[in-house]
Amino acid sequence: MLKAERHNYIKTKLAEEHRVSTIELALDLGISEDSIRRDLNKLHEKGALEKVYGGAIPITEKNKSVFDIVITNEDKKKKIGYKALSLLHDGQVIIMSGGTTNLVFSKLIPTMLKATIYTYSLPIAMQLSQYPNIDLIFIGGKMQKNAMVTIGIDVLQVLSKIKADICFMGVSSIDIKQGLTEEGYEVSVVKKAMIESSDKVIAMFTSDKLNTKKAHVVCDLSKLDTIVTDLDPEEIKLEEFKKSGVSII
Repeated sequence: MLKAERHNYIKTKLAEEHRVSTIELALDLGISEDSIRRDLNKLHEKGALEKVYGGAIPITEKNKSVFDIVITNEDKKKKIGYKALSLLHDGQVIIMSGGTTNLVFSKLIPTMLKATIYTYSLPIAMQLSQYPNIDLIFIGGKMQKNAMVTIGIDVLQVLSKIKADICFMGVSSIDIKQGLTEEGYEVSVVKKAMIESSDKVIAMFTSDKLNTKKAHVVCDLSKLDTIVTDLDPEEIKLEEFKKSGVSII
């Protein structure tokens, strides 16, 4: 399919559904997610749509606030969040990565939880700032504007000095052989530092991330303690992950 034809398809689908997902478009058109992102970026530059995290929305529905974040598969992410609540308890030192799954999770945290939480995600920090008993530490650094997370040496220096009980990590891609991978190199480096600073690592992701991979390796499955997805733990798709020794809830 020619580029112009892809662009017309994207604009038509957007007009019909008022939101498009990078992953779904890649499947529909039989091309890579990177190609779709380039198409969306080009259409965004032309003013044909508004590029958002994970896809795009019509330009007429542009967010009034940078914190009115479009969340795809929100019901699945709530299911993940409710499962992950069982891993929280008072007194923990917690690191939370960015991503909309963790953002949804942060909104479900019990109001009276007493914990210390580090995050480099600005939206998650804003959400957690409302909790009276959470000692919130926002890790400053260079802002990656599309994902609203901080990256760079300043973030790594802070993480190197933390000893957290648990890390809740949003996952872009996970594969039996490749483990966790990320599209961006700088984010992959930050996530590696999170893992090194945490006693337990919890991978949080919707099932569409299973058996996919990106360019930059974060870690292999041996570094993970628990996987939390929207699937039932007995789902056949998770069988190989179970065999690797990781716990699944």
